[in-house]
Amino acid sequence: MRSIQTSYTFPLSSVKPLEGLLRYRMYCLEETRRTLSVSRRRRERSPVGGARLEPFDYVDGFEYLRCPETGNVFLAELADSKNWACLLSAASGYRHSPKAFHSEIIKERNENVYLPKLEWIQNTLRLQGLKKPLLMAVVTPPNEFSYVLERSDAFAEVLTVDEMKLVEEDRDKEKLDPRANQVNGGKKGAVEAAVLPESLDRVDDPLALLRGVRSYLKDDGLIFVTGLVCSGFDFTVLGRNNLYLYPPDRTNCFSLTGLTELLNQSGFVPLEISTPGVLDVEIVLAHLGHDPAIPLSSFERRLLAANPETRAAFQAFLQERGLSSFARIVARKQT
Repeated sequence: MRSIQTSYTFPLSSVKPLEGLLRYRMYCLEETRRTLSVSRRRRERSPVGGARLEPFDYVDGFEYLRCPETGNVFLAELADSKNWACLLSAASGYRHSPKAFHSEIIKERNENVYLPKLEWIQNTLRLQGLKKPLLMAVVTPPNEFSYVLERSDAFAEVLTVDEMKLVEEDRDKEKLDPRANQVNGGKKGAVEAAVLPESLDRVDDPLALLRGVRSYLKDDGLIFVTGLVCSGFDFTVLGRNNLYLYPPDRTNCFSLTGLTELLNQSGFVPLEISTPGVLDVEIVLAHLGHDPAIPLSSFERRLLAANPETRAAFQAFLQERGLSSFARIVARKQT
C-alpha cells in the first residue's frame, strides 16, 4: 500500500479563503435548516459498523455525534433521501453562482485543486496499466471537477452520475437516470474507474453510495476518493470551532481509520492511503486571526507563532504520518 506526500504548496486564500467561505457556509446552514423543517430523521448508530453514536458537539445549532470505535463524526439529523438530494443540488448550484467565493477564484482552484487531482488520477491509472478508461464521476451536478475530467483527453468517456441517485438505486434497486444509462448501454460492471471528490462527506448513506459505485465497476475496477478527515490536525485542534465543519458538505466527517473501514466493508481493497494536505497549520492560523479567543493549548500557540520554516516542517510531518485533514485514497474492487 502506498502513502504519497507532496511538496506542492499554495495559500489558503487561493482555494478556500476563510472570509469568503462564510457567505457560502451561511447559505448552506440556512438551506439545511429549511430542509430539516420539511423532513427530519435521526441517526442513532454509525453508518459504518453500526456502533451506537455518542454526543460530540453542536455546530451553529446542528448536533453532531461521534462513533466511539472509529472517531467518525456524523450529523445527527438528516432529511429523507429525496429532500437531502434537493439540498445537495441547491448547495452545488449556489457554489457555482456568482454569489459564492468559488467563482471569484476559479482559476486558482483549477490550478491548485482540480489539475493536481487530475494528474494524480492519470498517474495512478498509468501505473495500473489503464489507458483512456471509461470513468464515472460521482458528484452532485453542477460540479467543476467533472467538467475538468470531461475536458481532459485522459478518458474514453466520462459518465457523470448524481451521487444521491446511486444511493437511491442501492436502496430501492431502481435503475439510474436514463441519461446515465446511455453510456455502455447502462450495463453494470462496465466502468473501469470512478472518482468520488468529497462525495462520501455529503451523502446521507455513504455505505449505500459505495455499494452503488461498486456495482457499476468492472472486476478490479478502481475508485479515487478524496475527503476531509476528522483525524487531521486542524479538525483535532479546532473541533466544533472549525468553520469548515457544516452541513450538508460535512454531513459525515470520517477519521482516516473510519474511511478505510468503510471501504473494506463496501468490498474495496485500499492501494493508496495518503493525507497530502498542505493547509492544516494555515487553517488554524486563519481561524485564530478570525477569532483570537479560540481555545488553544500553549504548545499549539507556540507552534503557530514559530517561523515559516518550522511550520512548514510540521506540515510535512502531518503529511508523512497520515495526520493532515485532507485524505486521498485509491482502492480496488475486491472480487
